[in-house]
Amino acid sequence: MKKSLLFAGLILSVSFTVSSCGTNTSEVKNSNAGTSSAADNMAKSEQSLRAANDSFYAALNDMFTGNMVPMDSIWSHSAEITDQGPFGGRLLGWEAVEAEFKKEADMKLGGKVTCEELVVHAGTDMGYTVCVEEGENTGTDGKPVTVKHRASNVFRLENGKWKLVHHHTDLSPQLEKAIGIEHK
Repeated sequence: MKKSLLFAGLILSVSFTVSSCGTNTSEVKNSNAGTSSAADNMAKSEQSLRAANDSFYAALNDMFTGNMVPMDSIWSHSAEITDQGPFGGRLLGWEAVEAEFKKEADMKLGGKVTCEELVVHAGTDMGYTVCVEEGENTGTDGKPVTVKHRASNVFRLENGKWKLVHHHTDLSPQLEKAIGIEHK
């Protein structure tokens, strides 16, 4: 009898262990499926953030010709956005940022700047890009001015679209000199 009970207990233990293993395998598969889905969502989010960053640089180049429309559409229009561009200072709020970009658009600096060595990180509702801005603009004397500085862009999802909320670059003394900007 003791052998029968021992054998029955062993069978139950093995059965329970085997059935538990099946459940754990299923849970692992479901867990991996969620991770894969999350990874897919993250990849899509980073892809759309990269596209928004590309749109910013396209808008920047349009601004160099005097066209502000694309720049107006890529930025958030909130009061807490900031810009620290190549001419120094810090701008706070859409009104200040827009006014500076309009002033720069009126300069019609020409040329083109591209975003090189791009790093993209997208979260669920915020993301950032880091790159080196390279290219050239035109000074007031008509001569080309080389542009090469580090830049960071911070984006926020607003109504399902990435909007720029912060732009920061190194100072550009060569560009300031070429267009006649003097800092106190």
